[in-house]
Amino acid sequence: MACEVNIVLGERSYPIWVGAGVLDRLPAALQGLRGLVVTDAHVDAFHGARVMALLGEGWDKIVLPPGESTKSASRWAELLEQIAATRLDRNGVLVALGGGVVGDLTGFAAASYMRGIRFVQAPTSLLAMVDSSVGGKTGINLGAGKNLAGAFHQPMAVWADTDTLATLPAREFAAGMAEVVKYGVALDAEFFGWLEQNAEAIRGREPGALERLVARGCQIKADVVSKDEREGGLRAVLNFGHTMGHAIEKAAGFSGVRHGEGVAMGMVFALDLSAELRGFPAPDARRTVSLLRRFDLPVAPPPELAWDGLRSAMGVDKKAAGGQVRFVLSAQLGQSDLPVAVPEAELRAAWERWCAHVVGE
Repeated sequence: MACEVNIVLGERSYPIWVGAGVLDRLPAALQGLRGLVVTDAHVDAFHGARVMALLGEGWDKIVLPPGESTKSASRWAELLEQIAATRLDRNGVLVALGGGVVGDLTGFAAASYMRGIRFVQAPTSLLAMVDSSVGGKTGINLGAGKNLAGAFHQPMAVWADTDTLATLPAREFAAGMAEVVKYGVALDAEFFGWLEQNAEAIRGREPGALERLVARGCQIKADVVSKDEREGGLRAVLNFGHTMGHAIEKAAGFSGVRHGEGVAMGMVFALDLSAELRGFPAPDARRTVSLLRRFDLPVAPPPELAWDGLRSAMGVDKKAAGGQVRFVLSAQLGQSDLPVAVPEAELRAAWERWCAHVVGE
């Protein structure tokens, strides 16, 4: 049975529908509208025909190449030209059908085309369902770093159809779980405990477990976004694990490391800093590392990456300020601080400890 989570942002408020088969609601929600479905080749093979049949006449489709490299300035410009070629007007709608790359790129195109048109999110990956489709952040990567160009542009609605997770490759499912674990570590200790107790049901993709997991993840993020839409303060706590995570992704050339894998490793690094600088309890660090491993996520630093490259990548991260690297740290499970600058010596020491052993072990 589907459930509804709401993002409360005044006139920009919108619902998030979570559950098996919720994509079937698209025709009623978009009745009388014309638009484009934007997807990638992998998702199109599984879900494109179904969605186009649901929407019917008046809808066209644009199919993008899959992968992080699609989230680029050149692809964004090409997508805008493709949209313009269909003569879509200000009343048109874009449907982002896919994972985080499709959602971010389509959302940024919607924010840019004719200075802003409507769009909806139809995420098909776990990471997109619990994170990137919620909250209105859209954007692309630049050569200098991840998500350095973009806009805040809220969707009309989000349809998180958990049936689509059945076709998600195991590695992509695991990558999504990194953001889910992040919510527990940084914001909700009770949810963290539920994840521990239900890990096998989640790994088995049991429908009831998936619906509860996605709905709770969306609710946590919705609560934060409703209080701080444009990351002026509180919303920054959602970046727990992302400073090192983004640096790993960039140092790896945005290939070979999934976003969620970077976040998992980044959380372990942030836990080490949290233990040293905030007194985060060692037993809870062990629980976190153990849970990440249960979901098949990496917890040790990539052996092929060196500190100098990672440190350079951190310097262009959006969370850096005045040349200083800022981290979201935690003093206890389920709570986290706003980003703080971490001294250079502490960063290097944490890296050396991480290379020697994983925190809590």
